[in-house]
Amino acid sequence: MSLRVILRILGLLLMLFSLTMLPPMLISFWFRDGVWYAFMIGIAISVLTGLILYLPNRRARKELRIRDGFLIAAMFWTVLALFGSLPLMLFGDTALGITDAVFESFSGLTTTGATVITGIDFLPESIRYYRQQLQWLGGMGIVVLAVAILPTLGVGGMALYRTEIPGPLKDSKLTPRITETAKALWYIYATLTIACMVAYMLAGMNWFDALGHSFSTVAIGGFSTHDASIGYFNSPSIELICVGFMLISAFSFSLHFMAWREKRLLHYFQDPEARFLMLFLAGLVTITVLTLWLTQTYDTMSGLRYGLFEVVSVATTAGFSVADFSAWPGALPFLLFIAAFVGGCSGSTAGGMKVIRIILIVKQGMREVMRLIHPNAVIAVKVGKMSVPDSIAQAVWGFFSAYVMLFFLMMVGVMATGVDQITAWSTVGSALNNLGPALGEASSHYGELPSLAKWILVLAMLMGRLEIFTVLVLFTPAFWRR
Repeated sequence: MSLRVILRILGLLLMLFSLTMLPPMLISFWFRDGVWYAFMIGIAISVLTGLILYLPNRRARKELRIRDGFLIAAMFWTVLALFGSLPLMLFGDTALGITDAVFESFSGLTTTGATVITGIDFLPESIRYYRQQLQWLGGMGIVVLAVAILPTLGVGGMALYRTEIPGPLKDSKLTPRITETAKALWYIYATLTIACMVAYMLAGMNWFDALGHSFSTVAIGGFSTHDASIGYFNSPSIELICVGFMLISAFSFSLHFMAWREKRLLHYFQDPEARFLMLFLAGLVTITVLTLWLTQTYDTMSGLRYGLFEVVSVATTAGFSVADFSAWPGALPFLLFIAAFVGGCSGSTAGGMKVIRIILIVKQGMREVMRLIHPNAVIAVKVGKMSVPDSIAQAVWGFFSAYVMLFFLMMVGVMATGVDQITAWSTVGSALNNLGPALGEASSHYGELPSLAKWILVLAMLMGRLEIFTVLVLFTPAFWRR
Protein backbone atom coordinates (compact mmCIF):
# COMPACT_ATOMS: atom_id res chain seq x y z
CA MET A 1 0.00 0.00 0.00
CA SER A 2 1.31 3.44 -0.99
CA LEU A 3 0.67 5.26 2.29
CA ARG A 4 2.83 8.27 1.41
CA VAL A 5 1.03 8.68 -1.93
CA ILE A 6 -2.32 8.50 -0.13
CA LEU A 7 -1.22 11.16 2.39
CA ARG A 8 -0.05 13.39 -0.49
CA ILE A 9 -3.41 13.03 -2.23
CA LEU A 10 -5.34 13.73 1.00
CA GLY A 11 -3.21 16.81 1.61
CA LEU A 12 -3.97 18.09 -1.90
CA LEU A 13 -7.68 17.31 -1.52
CA LEU A 14 -7.81 19.15 1.79
CA MET A 15 -6.14 22.24 0.34
CA LEU A 16 -8.51 22.16 -2.64
CA PHE A 17 -11.46 21.68 -0.30
CA SER A 18 -10.44 24.81 1.61
CA LEU A 19 -11.19 26.81 -1.57
CA THR A 20 -14.85 25.77 -1.29
CA MET A 21 -15.10 27.95 1.82
CA LEU A 22 -14.39 31.09 -0.25
CA PRO A 23 -17.88 31.36 -1.85
CA PRO A 24 -19.73 31.32 1.51
CA MET A 25 -17.22 33.87 2.81
CA LEU A 26 -18.09 36.13 -0.16
CA ILE A 27 -21.79 35.52 0.54
CA SER A 28 -21.12 36.65 4.12
CA PHE A 29 -19.57 39.90 2.84
CA TRP A 30 -22.45 40.39 0.37
CA PHE A 31 -25.17 40.03 3.00
CA ARG A 32 -23.04 41.54 5.79
CA ASP A 33 -24.05 38.75 8.16
CA GLY A 34 -20.80 39.14 10.11
CA VAL A 35 -19.62 35.51 10.19
CA TRP A 36 -16.98 35.62 7.42
CA TYR A 37 -14.32 34.86 10.03
CA ALA A 38 -15.72 31.34 10.56
CA PHE A 39 -14.82 30.48 6.97
CA MET A 40 -11.48 32.29 7.16
CA ILE A 41 -10.48 30.18 10.17
CA GLY A 42 -11.77 27.04 8.42
CA ILE A 43 -9.64 27.84 5.37
CA ALA A 44 -6.54 28.46 7.49
CA ILE A 45 -6.86 25.21 9.47
CA SER A 46 -7.61 23.17 6.32
CA VAL A 47 -4.69 24.63 4.35
CA LEU A 48 -2.26 24.19 7.25
CA THR A 49 -3.27 20.55 7.80
CA GLY A 50 -3.15 19.92 4.05
CA LEU A 51 0.40 21.29 3.88
CA ILE A 52 1.46 19.12 6.82
CA LEU A 53 0.20 16.05 4.95
CA TYR A 54 1.46 17.12 1.52
CA LEU A 55 4.94 18.62 1.97
CA PRO A 56 6.74 15.60 3.51
CA ASN A 57 5.23 13.35 0.80
CA ARG A 58 5.24 15.69 -2.18
CA ARG A 59 7.75 13.55 -4.13
CA ALA A 60 5.86 10.30 -3.54
CA ARG A 61 4.80 9.05 -6.98
CA LYS A 62 3.37 5.60 -7.49
CA GLU A 63 0.51 4.04 -9.47
CA LEU A 64 -2.56 3.61 -7.31
CA ARG A 65 -3.86 0.10 -6.75
CA ILE A 66 -7.23 -1.23 -5.71
CA ARG A 67 -6.44 -1.20 -1.98
CA ASP A 68 -5.33 2.42 -2.25
CA GLY A 69 -8.62 3.23 -3.96
CA PHE A 70 -10.65 1.84 -1.05
CA LEU A 71 -8.68 3.83 1.50
CA ILE A 72 -8.80 7.06 -0.51
CA ALA A 73 -12.56 6.73 -1.06
CA ALA A 74 -13.22 6.26 2.67
CA MET A 75 -10.72 8.92 3.79
CA PHE A 76 -12.00 11.39 1.19
CA TRP A 77 -15.44 11.66 2.78
CA THR A 78 -14.30 11.28 6.37
CA VAL A 79 -11.55 13.91 6.30
CA LEU A 80 -13.44 16.45 4.21
CA ALA A 81 -16.61 16.11 6.29
CA LEU A 82 -14.65 16.58 9.52
CA PHE A 83 -12.94 19.73 8.23
CA GLY A 84 -16.20 20.84 6.61
CA SER A 85 -17.72 21.03 10.08
CA LEU A 86 -15.32 23.79 11.18
CA PRO A 87 -17.39 26.81 10.01
CA LEU A 88 -20.48 25.31 11.66
CA MET A 89 -18.65 25.36 15.00
CA LEU A 90 -17.28 28.87 14.65
CA PHE A 91 -20.02 31.22 13.44
CA GLY A 92 -20.94 32.83 16.75
CA ASP A 93 -23.28 32.41 19.71
CA THR A 94 -25.63 30.07 17.84
CA ALA A 95 -22.79 27.88 16.48
CA LEU A 96 -23.13 24.11 16.77
CA GLY A 97 -21.27 21.86 19.19
CA ILE A 98 -18.74 19.35 17.87
CA THR A 99 -21.20 16.45 17.61
CA ASP A 100 -23.92 18.48 15.91
CA ALA A 101 -21.47 20.23 13.55
CA VAL A 102 -19.92 16.92 12.47
CA PHE A 103 -23.40 15.40 12.05
CA GLU A 104 -24.56 18.33 9.90
CA SER A 105 -21.39 18.27 7.80
CA PHE A 106 -21.55 14.51 7.17
CA SER A 107 -25.26 14.83 6.41
CA GLY A 108 -24.45 17.50 3.84
CA LEU A 109 -21.51 15.86 2.09
CA THR A 110 -23.19 12.44 1.98
CA THR A 111 -26.36 14.18 0.66
CA THR A 112 -28.41 12.65 3.47
CA GLY A 113 -30.24 15.85 4.39
CA ALA A 114 -30.89 15.02 8.05
CA THR A 115 -30.48 18.12 10.19
CA VAL A 116 -30.00 18.95 13.86
CA ILE A 117 -30.75 22.64 13.27
CA THR A 118 -33.99 24.44 14.07
CA GLY A 119 -34.63 28.02 12.99
CA ILE A 120 -32.84 27.67 9.65
CA ASP A 121 -34.64 30.81 8.40
CA PHE A 122 -32.83 32.84 11.08
CA LEU A 123 -29.31 31.52 10.40
CA PRO A 124 -26.75 33.83 8.75
CA GLU A 125 -27.11 33.71 4.96
CA SER A 126 -23.57 32.41 4.50
CA ILE A 127 -24.23 29.41 6.76
CA ARG A 128 -27.52 28.69 4.95
CA TYR A 129 -25.63 28.81 1.65
CA TYR A 130 -22.75 26.70 2.98
CA ARG A 131 -25.07 23.84 3.96
CA GLN A 132 -26.49 23.76 0.43
CA GLN A 133 -23.03 23.90 -1.13
CA LEU A 134 -21.86 20.94 0.97
CA GLN A 135 -24.59 18.82 -0.60
CA TRP A 136 -23.76 19.95 -4.12
CA LEU A 137 -20.08 19.06 -3.68
CA GLY A 138 -21.02 15.72 -2.11
CA GLY A 139 -23.40 14.93 -4.95
CA MET A 140 -20.72 15.45 -7.57
CA GLY A 141 -18.25 13.43 -5.54
CA ILE A 142 -20.78 10.59 -5.38
CA VAL A 143 -21.27 10.58 -9.14
CA VAL A 144 -17.54 10.44 -9.86
CA LEU A 145 -17.08 7.77 -7.17
CA ALA A 146 -19.99 5.60 -8.27
CA VAL A 147 -19.57 5.89 -12.02
CA ALA A 148 -15.82 6.21 -12.46
CA ILE A 149 -14.17 4.65 -9.40
CA LEU A 150 -16.31 2.04 -7.59
CA PRO A 151 -16.76 -0.11 -10.73
CA THR A 152 -12.98 -0.45 -10.92
CA LEU A 153 -12.96 -1.70 -7.31
CA GLY A 154 -15.71 -4.26 -7.97
CA VAL A 155 -17.76 -3.08 -5.00
CA GLY A 156 -21.07 -4.82 -4.33
CA GLY A 157 -21.97 -5.76 -7.89
CA MET A 158 -21.17 -2.34 -9.33
CA ALA A 159 -18.73 -4.06 -11.69
CA LEU A 160 -21.81 -4.68 -13.85
CA TYR A 161 -21.39 -1.12 -15.08
CA ARG A 162 -18.01 -1.91 -16.61
CA THR A 163 -19.74 -3.95 -19.30
CA GLU A 164 -22.41 -1.33 -19.94
CA ILE A 165 -20.60 1.99 -20.01
CA PRO A 166 -18.27 2.92 -22.87
CA GLY A 167 -14.71 4.14 -22.86
CA PRO A 168 -12.73 4.87 -19.72
CA LEU A 169 -15.31 3.28 -17.44
CA LYS A 170 -14.21 -0.16 -18.61
CA ASP A 171 -10.73 0.22 -17.15
CA SER A 172 -9.78 -2.25 -14.41
CA LYS A 173 -7.51 0.10 -12.47
CA LEU A 174 -7.31 3.77 -11.55
CA THR A 175 -5.90 5.44 -14.65
CA PRO A 176 -5.67 9.01 -15.98
CA ARG A 177 -8.56 8.20 -18.35
CA ILE A 178 -10.93 8.39 -15.39
CA THR A 179 -10.11 12.11 -15.33
CA GLU A 180 -11.70 12.48 -18.77
CA THR A 181 -14.90 10.82 -17.57
CA ALA A 182 -14.96 12.87 -14.37
CA LYS A 183 -14.61 16.07 -16.41
CA ALA A 184 -17.56 15.13 -18.63
CA LEU A 185 -19.62 14.29 -15.54
CA TRP A 186 -18.76 17.69 -14.04
CA TYR A 187 -20.06 19.42 -17.17
CA ILE A 188 -23.32 17.46 -17.06
CA TYR A 189 -23.75 18.04 -13.32
CA ALA A 190 -23.05 21.78 -13.59
CA THR A 191 -25.40 22.13 -16.58
CA LEU A 192 -28.24 20.42 -14.69
CA THR A 193 -27.60 22.69 -11.68
CA ILE A 194 -27.74 25.87 -13.77
CA ALA A 195 -30.88 24.69 -15.57
CA CYS A 196 -32.53 23.88 -12.23
CA MET A 197 -31.61 27.29 -10.78
CA VAL A 198 -33.00 29.15 -13.80
CA ALA A 199 -36.23 27.12 -13.66
CA TYR A 200 -36.65 27.89 -9.96
CA MET A 201 -36.12 31.61 -10.56
CA LEU A 202 -38.65 31.63 -13.40
CA ALA A 203 -41.12 29.93 -11.03
CA GLY A 204 -40.74 32.70 -8.44
CA MET A 205 -37.75 31.96 -6.19
CA ASN A 206 -35.22 34.70 -5.51
CA TRP A 207 -31.66 34.03 -6.68
CA PHE A 208 -30.42 32.97 -3.24
CA ASP A 209 -33.13 30.35 -2.68
CA ALA A 210 -32.95 29.21 -6.32
CA LEU A 211 -29.19 28.68 -6.12
CA GLY A 212 -29.39 26.87 -2.77
CA HIS A 213 -32.23 24.60 -3.81
CA SER A 214 -30.69 23.83 -7.21
CA PHE A 215 -27.60 22.60 -5.31
CA SER A 216 -29.59 20.26 -3.09
CA THR A 217 -32.08 19.16 -5.77
CA VAL A 218 -29.51 17.97 -8.32
CA ALA A 219 -27.49 16.39 -5.49
CA ILE A 220 -30.73 14.73 -4.22
CA GLY A 221 -29.74 16.05 -0.81
CA GLY A 222 -32.81 17.58 0.80
CA PHE A 223 -31.26 20.52 2.68
CA SER A 224 -33.26 23.72 2.34
CA THR A 225 -32.72 27.39 3.14
CA HIS A 226 -35.99 27.28 5.10
CA ASP A 227 -37.35 25.16 7.94
CA ALA A 228 -40.48 24.36 5.90
CA SER A 229 -38.36 23.05 2.99
CA ILE A 230 -40.00 23.32 -0.46
CA GLY A 231 -43.34 23.71 1.33
CA TYR A 232 -42.20 27.23 2.32
CA PHE A 233 -42.94 28.47 -1.21
CA ASN A 234 -46.41 26.86 -1.47
CA SER A 235 -46.04 26.79 -5.26
CA PRO A 236 -47.19 23.88 -7.48
CA SER A 237 -44.86 25.05 -10.28
CA ILE A 238 -41.81 25.01 -7.99
CA GLU A 239 -42.82 21.55 -6.74
CA LEU A 240 -43.14 20.22 -10.32
CA ILE A 241 -39.71 21.60 -11.21
CA CYS A 242 -38.28 19.96 -8.10
CA VAL A 243 -39.92 16.62 -9.00
CA GLY A 244 -38.54 16.81 -12.54
CA PHE A 245 -34.96 17.45 -11.48
CA MET A 246 -35.11 14.86 -8.69
CA LEU A 247 -36.12 12.28 -11.31
CA ILE A 248 -33.36 13.35 -13.70
CA SER A 249 -30.77 13.15 -10.92
CA ALA A 250 -32.06 9.73 -9.82
CA PHE A 251 -31.15 8.29 -13.23
CA SER A 252 -27.62 7.05 -13.73
CA PHE A 253 -25.21 9.76 -14.80
CA SER A 254 -23.72 7.18 -17.15
CA LEU A 255 -27.01 7.44 -19.09
CA HIS A 256 -26.68 11.24 -19.10
CA PHE A 257 -23.09 10.73 -20.28
CA MET A 258 -24.16 8.51 -23.19
CA ALA A 259 -27.12 10.72 -24.12
CA TRP A 260 -24.80 13.75 -24.12
CA ARG A 261 -22.12 11.99 -26.16
CA GLU A 262 -24.45 10.40 -28.73
CA LYS A 263 -27.13 13.14 -28.72
CA ARG A 264 -29.88 10.52 -28.23
CA LEU A 265 -32.58 10.21 -25.58
CA LEU A 266 -33.50 6.59 -26.34
CA HIS A 267 -30.97 5.36 -23.77
CA TYR A 268 -33.32 6.40 -20.97
CA PHE A 269 -36.13 4.21 -22.31
CA GLN A 270 -33.90 1.28 -23.30
CA ASP A 271 -32.11 1.01 -19.97
CA PRO A 272 -33.73 -1.69 -17.75
CA GLU A 273 -32.80 0.10 -14.54
CA ALA A 274 -34.33 3.42 -15.64
CA ARG A 275 -37.51 1.66 -16.83
CA PHE A 276 -37.84 -0.22 -13.53
CA LEU A 277 -37.46 3.03 -11.56
CA MET A 278 -40.13 4.80 -13.63
CA LEU A 279 -42.59 1.90 -13.26
CA PHE A 280 -41.82 1.57 -9.54
CA LEU A 281 -42.45 5.28 -8.91
CA ALA A 282 -45.61 5.26 -11.04
CA GLY A 283 -47.03 2.36 -9.02
CA LEU A 284 -46.09 3.97 -5.72
CA VAL A 285 -47.63 7.32 -6.72
CA THR A 286 -50.84 5.55 -7.75
CA ILE A 287 -51.13 3.69 -4.43
CA THR A 288 -50.33 6.82 -2.40
CA VAL A 289 -52.70 9.18 -4.22
CA LEU A 290 -55.57 6.67 -4.18
CA THR A 291 -55.09 6.12 -0.44
CA LEU A 292 -55.08 9.86 0.24
CA TRP A 293 -58.27 10.25 -1.80
CA LEU A 294 -60.10 7.27 -0.30
CA THR A 295 -59.27 8.33 3.27
CA GLN A 296 -60.26 11.93 2.42
CA THR A 297 -56.93 13.17 3.77
CA TYR A 298 -56.85 15.79 0.98
CA ASP A 299 -59.12 16.95 -1.81
CA THR A 300 -58.51 15.65 -5.34
CA MET A 301 -55.90 18.17 -6.49
CA SER A 302 -54.07 18.41 -3.16
CA GLY A 303 -53.91 14.61 -2.90
CA LEU A 304 -52.32 14.39 -6.36
CA ARG A 305 -49.97 17.30 -5.68
CA TYR A 306 -48.70 16.18 -2.28
CA GLY A 307 -48.77 12.47 -3.09
CA LEU A 308 -46.66 12.89 -6.24
CA PHE A 309 -44.12 15.17 -4.58
CA GLU A 310 -43.61 13.17 -1.39
CA VAL A 311 -43.36 9.82 -3.22
CA VAL A 312 -40.68 11.10 -5.61
CA SER A 313 -38.88 12.99 -2.85
CA VAL A 314 -38.72 10.05 -0.42
CA ALA A 315 -38.28 7.24 -2.97
CA THR A 316 -35.35 9.01 -4.65
CA THR A 317 -33.94 9.73 -1.14
CA ALA A 318 -34.04 13.51 -1.67
CA GLY A 319 -36.08 14.17 1.48
CA PHE A 320 -37.66 17.51 0.56
CA SER A 321 -41.03 18.14 2.14
CA VAL A 322 -44.29 19.87 1.25
CA ALA A 323 -46.46 17.89 3.68
CA ASP A 324 -45.99 15.88 6.87
CA PHE A 325 -46.19 12.38 5.35
CA SER A 326 -45.40 10.83 8.76
CA ALA A 327 -48.99 11.73 9.75
CA TRP A 328 -50.55 10.16 6.66
CA PRO A 329 -53.06 7.33 7.25
CA GLY A 330 -52.48 3.59 7.33
CA ALA A 331 -49.25 2.10 6.09
CA LEU A 332 -48.27 5.02 3.82
CA PRO A 333 -45.42 6.39 6.01
CA PHE A 334 -43.94 2.88 6.35
CA LEU A 335 -44.42 2.19 2.61
CA LEU A 336 -42.56 5.36 1.62
CA PHE A 337 -39.70 4.54 3.97
CA ILE A 338 -39.39 1.06 2.49
CA ALA A 339 -39.30 2.64 -0.99
CA ALA A 340 -36.25 4.64 0.09
CA PHE A 341 -34.35 1.35 0.52
CA VAL A 342 -34.66 0.91 -3.25
CA GLY A 343 -33.38 4.43 -3.95
CA GLY A 344 -32.26 5.57 -7.39
CA CYS A 345 -30.20 4.10 -10.19
CA SER A 346 -26.56 3.10 -9.77
CA GLY A 347 -24.28 5.97 -10.64
CA SER A 348 -26.84 8.60 -9.64
CA THR A 349 -26.78 11.04 -6.73
CA ALA A 350 -29.59 9.10 -5.03
CA GLY A 351 -29.04 6.84 -2.03
CA GLY A 352 -30.59 3.50 -1.11
CA MET A 353 -29.49 0.03 -2.22
CA LYS A 354 -29.90 1.06 -5.87
CA VAL A 355 -32.40 -0.19 -8.42
CA ILE A 356 -29.99 -2.50 -10.24
CA ARG A 357 -29.43 -4.54 -7.08
CA ILE A 358 -33.17 -4.86 -6.46
CA ILE A 359 -33.65 -6.05 -10.06
CA LEU A 360 -30.92 -8.66 -9.63
CA ILE A 361 -32.28 -9.86 -6.27
CA VAL A 362 -35.78 -10.26 -7.76
CA LYS A 363 -34.49 -12.06 -10.85
CA GLN A 364 -32.32 -14.39 -8.78
CA GLY A 365 -35.29 -15.19 -6.55
CA MET A 366 -37.34 -16.06 -9.64
CA ARG A 367 -34.49 -18.24 -10.92
CA GLU A 368 -34.41 -20.21 -7.67
CA VAL A 369 -38.17 -20.81 -7.93
CA MET A 370 -37.71 -22.09 -11.50
CA ARG A 371 -34.90 -24.38 -10.36
CA LEU A 372 -37.28 -26.04 -7.91
CA ILE A 373 -39.50 -26.90 -10.86
CA HIS A 374 -36.66 -27.74 -13.28
CA PRO A 375 -33.67 -28.87 -11.13
CA ASN A 376 -31.40 -29.61 -14.11
CA ALA A 377 -32.12 -26.47 -16.07
CA VAL A 378 -29.41 -23.88 -16.69
CA ILE A 379 -31.14 -20.56 -16.17
CA ALA A 380 -29.25 -17.32 -16.74
CA VAL A 381 -30.01 -14.10 -14.87
CA LYS A 382 -30.35 -11.34 -17.44
CA VAL A 383 -30.62 -7.59 -17.18
CA GLY A 384 -31.94 -6.46 -20.52
CA LYS A 385 -30.09 -8.55 -23.09
CA MET A 386 -27.02 -9.05 -20.92
CA SER A 387 -26.37 -12.16 -18.85
CA VAL A 388 -25.10 -11.36 -15.37
CA PRO A 389 -22.05 -13.38 -14.21
CA ASP A 390 -22.51 -15.41 -11.02
CA SER A 391 -19.71 -13.43 -9.35
CA ILE A 392 -21.79 -10.25 -9.64
CA ALA A 393 -24.91 -12.05 -8.44
CA GLN A 394 -23.01 -13.29 -5.38
CA ALA A 395 -21.64 -9.78 -4.74
CA VAL A 396 -25.19 -8.38 -4.81
CA TRP A 397 -26.40 -10.96 -2.27
CA GLY A 398 -23.34 -10.23 -0.15
CA PHE A 399 -24.12 -6.51 -0.27
CA PHE A 400 -27.77 -7.12 0.63
CA SER A 401 -26.79 -9.35 3.57
CA ALA A 402 -24.29 -6.80 4.87
CA TYR A 403 -26.86 -4.00 4.42
CA VAL A 404 -29.52 -5.81 6.44
CA MET A 405 -27.04 -6.91 9.12
CA LEU A 406 -25.66 -3.39 9.57
CA PHE A 407 -29.16 -1.93 9.64
CA PHE A 408 -30.18 -4.16 12.57
CA LEU A 409 -26.88 -3.74 14.45
CA MET A 410 -27.04 0.05 14.18
CA MET A 411 -30.72 0.10 15.07
CA VAL A 412 -29.98 -1.87 18.26
CA GLY A 413 -27.08 0.52 18.96
CA VAL A 414 -29.32 3.59 18.62
CA MET A 415 -32.02 1.96 20.79
CA ALA A 416 -29.36 1.25 23.43
CA THR A 417 -28.86 5.03 23.78
CA GLY A 418 -32.46 5.32 24.99
CA VAL A 419 -34.23 6.05 21.70
CA ASP A 420 -37.61 4.41 21.06
CA GLN A 421 -38.05 1.71 18.38
CA ILE A 422 -39.86 3.79 15.75
CA THR A 423 -37.33 6.62 15.97
CA ALA A 424 -34.41 4.16 15.96
CA TRP A 425 -35.40 2.14 12.89
CA SER A 426 -36.46 5.20 10.91
CA THR A 427 -33.33 7.26 11.70
CA VAL A 428 -30.96 4.37 10.96
CA GLY A 429 -32.85 3.52 7.77
CA SER A 430 -32.84 7.19 6.78
CA ALA A 431 -29.09 7.58 7.45
CA LEU A 432 -28.11 4.30 5.77
CA ASN A 433 -30.21 5.17 2.71
CA ASN A 434 -29.04 8.83 2.76
CA LEU A 435 -32.67 9.92 2.91
CA GLY A 436 -32.96 12.53 5.69
CA PRO A 437 -36.54 12.55 7.06
CA ALA A 438 -37.44 10.17 9.87
CA LEU A 439 -40.37 9.28 12.10
CA GLY A 440 -40.96 9.49 15.84
CA GLU A 441 -38.81 11.89 17.84
CA ALA A 442 -36.80 12.82 14.73
CA SER A 443 -39.77 13.64 12.49
CA SER A 444 -38.96 17.37 12.58
CA HIS A 445 -35.20 17.31 13.29
CA TYR A 446 -32.48 15.14 14.84
CA GLY A 447 -31.36 17.68 17.43
CA GLU A 448 -32.93 15.94 20.45
CA LEU A 449 -31.23 12.58 19.86
CA PRO A 450 -28.45 11.52 22.27
CA SER A 451 -24.90 12.34 21.13
CA LEU A 452 -23.90 8.67 20.85
CA ALA A 453 -26.92 8.00 18.61
CA LYS A 454 -25.80 10.86 16.35
CA TRP A 455 -22.31 9.36 16.01
CA ILE A 456 -23.81 5.99 15.09
CA LEU A 457 -25.91 7.74 12.46
CA VAL A 458 -22.83 9.56 11.12
CA LEU A 459 -21.23 6.15 10.56
CA ALA A 460 -24.45 4.92 8.93
CA MET A 461 -24.45 7.90 6.53
CA LEU A 462 -20.84 7.25 5.56
CA MET A 463 -21.33 3.51 5.04
CA GLY A 464 -24.51 4.03 3.05
CA ARG A 465 -22.84 6.59 0.82
CA LEU A 466 -19.74 4.47 0.19
CA GLU A 467 -21.64 1.27 -0.65
CA ILE A 468 -20.81 -0.38 2.71
CA PHE A 469 -18.03 -2.70 1.49
CA THR A 470 -15.73 0.26 0.78
CA VAL A 471 -15.73 0.91 4.54
CA LEU A 472 -16.05 -2.66 5.83
CA VAL A 473 -12.99 -3.83 3.89
CA LEU A 474 -10.84 -1.42 5.92
CA PHE A 475 -11.63 -3.41 9.08
CA THR A 476 -10.30 -6.72 7.73
CA PRO A 477 -6.75 -7.81 8.72
CA ALA A 478 -6.09 -8.99 5.16
CA PHE A 479 -6.47 -5.44 3.87
CA TRP A 480 -3.53 -4.21 5.95
CA ARG A 481 -1.19 -7.13 5.27
CA ARG A 482 1.68 -6.51 2.93
